[in-house]
Amino acid sequence: MKKLALFFVCILTLISCSSINDSKPNIIIILADDAGYSDFGFMGSDEIKTPNLDQLALDGVTFNNAYVSASVCSPSRAGLLTGMYQQRFGHECNLDSDVNNSFDPNQITIAEALKTEGYTTGLIGKWHLGDKTQNHPLKNGFDYFWGFISGARNYFYDPDEVNRNSIRNVVENYSQTNFEGYLTDVLGEKAISFIDKNNQSNNPFFLFLSFNAPHTPMQAKEEVLEKFKNNPRQVYASMMWSMDEAIGHVIDALKENNQYDNTIIYFLSDNGAAMSNNASPFPYKGWKGNQFEGGIKTPMIMTWKNKIKSNTQFDGFTSALDIFKTSLEVSNVNDDLMANADGKNIMNYLNDNIIQNENLFWRKDKMATVRSGNYKLIRLNDTSTVLYNIENNYFEDLDLKLKEPSVHDSLFKLLLDWEDRLIDPNWIENKDWNIVTEMIYEDLMANKDIRAVSPKDLN
Repeated sequence: MKKLALFFVCILTLISCSSINDSKPNIIIILADDAGYSDFGFMGSDEIKTPNLDQLALDGVTFNNAYVSASVCSPSRAGLLTGMYQQRFGHECNLDSDVNNSFDPNQITIAEALKTEGYTTGLIGKWHLGDKTQNHPLKNGFDYFWGFISGARNYFYDPDEVNRNSIRNVVENYSQTNFEGYLTDVLGEKAISFIDKNNQSNNPFFLFLSFNAPHTPMQAKEEVLEKFKNNPRQVYASMMWSMDEAIGHVIDALKENNQYDNTIIYFLSDNGAAMSNNASPFPYKGWKGNQFEGGIKTPMIMTWKNKIKSNTQFDGFTSALDIFKTSLEVSNVNDDLMANADGKNIMNYLNDNIIQNENLFWRKDKMATVRSGNYKLIRLNDTSTVLYNIENNYFEDLDLKLKEPSVHDSLFKLLLDWEDRLIDPNWIENKDWNIVTEMIYEDLMANKDIRAVSPKDLN
């Protein structure tokens, strides 16, 4: 069904124009992995240094109320690449490397949609959407892939760890390969090679630069560790520095190829701070794996020279799901390929800073959440709920469900109505994860400090 839809759209595109419009923007999505909300210079951190991302923020807009669609890696990516609430096609839980579960290949990805408008598409880095043949990046819209299929791997190449059947291996397209040096650096270099190669073409390009930094394992280069030897989060700060440095090199390559002004760049993290890597959710409560603000809010930047006002802040609700529709509409992709999208076109609101009221939703296992206006309702199991006014109480420690029952009931109904659109999860996470997650939710709802939970429980 997906292939048929893409085929007809391609035919219509060929009929409507004889050549690809070279004014179409290049599009780059840069994704960090498990980064803390405020662990960036442009988000106010003095401890974690990110000078290149700080400059990128100055060149564009920083979103102050940006959210991802899931609090863990794989479903967040499924939502990002399809522009849909991933629960609608059963991708509700994280992938377990020991379980044969994966992304629904019938869903249209941003890469597939952009290819109908002549884009050359590339994925550099982490995939984490399944290891079946039909789930491979090259089967889901990408022309080129250099990276790894799994959710994590070592940052240094070790031939003793190579396993021909391991999804942690680095591959180029379908072939296993290796690398020298530090993986974050190499991902940046591969992104630059992709940009350089496509600069020789008349076609626009789409690049998904999917870093695994600063996800565990915690590994950094010795010279960078020395730079941050007095930092209380030495390894984490070093990993963030290397990622920022790689991003800076990519931006330099765009400028050297005279492509920066015609490139949309998005930067965000896939979910909130992980306890296992020493990331910080400050100033919020919650972590990776739960739907308090610290688990689902993301630092987000968007730049597009001469199209987006520089050095601006946007306070309206923004979702990672919006990237799909924004990118497709500015590239004149056929509307039929956006019919199922849940996100909006951010460009309709940015420059005039128009705040659109909308509802945002989350669900994973027994936990579900709705954000509507200033209010947010979190549900654990079928009965236990908390209600917060995020505008007045961003730390989420004042439960208002007894004081404002009508608001509570209204949001609860919104959540139920949204869930009626969903299907059952295609798989569930392992029992141990669910037990730990439920315990964390209960403690967070009761305003208990959960930092005593062992980080290994959240890997």
